[in-house]
Amino acid sequence: MLTHAIVTATGGLEMTIGQSGASTLVRLNGRVNIDSSPEFRDQLLALLQRESSEAIMVDLSDVPYMDTSGMATLVEALKIARHRKIVFCLRGLTGSVLHLFEVTGLLALFEASGCLTSSSESNES
Repeated sequence: MLTHAIVTATGGLEMTIGQSGASTLVRLNGRVNIDSSPEFRDQLLALLQRESSEAIMVDLSDVPYMDTSGMATLVEALKIARHRKIVFCLRGLTGSVLHLFEVTGLLALFEASGCLTSSSESNES
């Protein structure tokens, strides 16, 4: 069964949360910054507390900007997911968001989880 919820956070970040069985997809659209990341964090933590979620995928394809508060939210979620043995993945890292993950060294942290995907991967040989 597939369910959807759309949440608009302060700062205009739109989160679409879809659940299919034990997997959850969180699609973000907009800027993840100091204004929007607290509500994004609340949504992620709620998803991670559900007993039924075995995997959570966060799609960043439509995120043109992320600051350190957004990155901190994702790192916190990854830590909780690992502790709870929930697969936590990112996909759609592009442009300045991908660059930020690369220069901070966080890209390797998420790659270690085994399911990080970005559009640049399909362009590399």
